[in-house]
Amino acid sequence: MKRVLIFAVSALFATSAWATDYTIDPSHSSVAFKVKHLAISSVPGQFTALSGKFSFDPANVKASKASASVSVASINTANAKRDDHLKSPEFLDVAKYQDITFTTTSIEPVSADVFKAHGDLTIRGVTKPVTLDVTFGGAAKDPWGNQRAAFSASTKINRKDFGLTWSKAIETGALVVGDDVAITLEIEGIKS
Repeated sequence: MKRVLIFAVSALFATSAWATDYTIDPSHSSVAFKVKHLAISSVPGQFTALSGKFSFDPANVKASKASASVSVASINTANAKRDDHLKSPEFLDVAKYQDITFTTTSIEPVSADVFKAHGDLTIRGVTKPVTLDVTFGGAAKDPWGNQRAAFSASTKINRKDFGLTWSKAIETGALVVGDDVAITLEIEGIKS
C-alpha cells in the first residue's frame, strides 16, 4: 500500500506543472487605448510607465493570476495640450489619483492559448469588473538566460463608468469625446 501511495504522489508531481512567477518588463510591454473624437475618428494614446507581476501555469490556467499598475502621469497621446487636459480634474485627475490598477479575480480558459481574465479595474478611485480577452504568445529564454513569457490582451470600457464624464456636444449632437475606450495590452514578463 505504501508503494502505491508513493507512486501516486510521484505521478501527480511528475504531471503537474507549477505556476511560474513573472515581473512585467516595462521596456517590452505597452498599454494603449483609442477613443472616438467627434464620432468620426479615433485618437490613440498610451501609458508609458507600467509595473506589475503575474503568475502563469500553462497546465492549469485557472490558477494563474496577475496585478498591474500604470502611472496616470505617463499618459501620452502625442499632444502635450491634450495630455495636460487628460491629467486634469476634468478627466483622470492625476493630482488625486496617480495610478490605474488591474487585479485578476479569475481566469477562464477558452482554448490552449486563449483565455478570459476577469478582474477589477480601478480608475479615478472607482473599481469596476472588466474582462480581458487574452492570448498567450509563448515563452522563451532571452540571450542572457532570463525566462520570459508574453501575452496580448484587449478589452473595451465605458469611461463614464469610472467617473470620466467630461465632454461637449457638437452641432450634429455627436460628442467631442466618445464614451467607449478600446484598450490593448502587450505584456512581457521576466521570470522572478
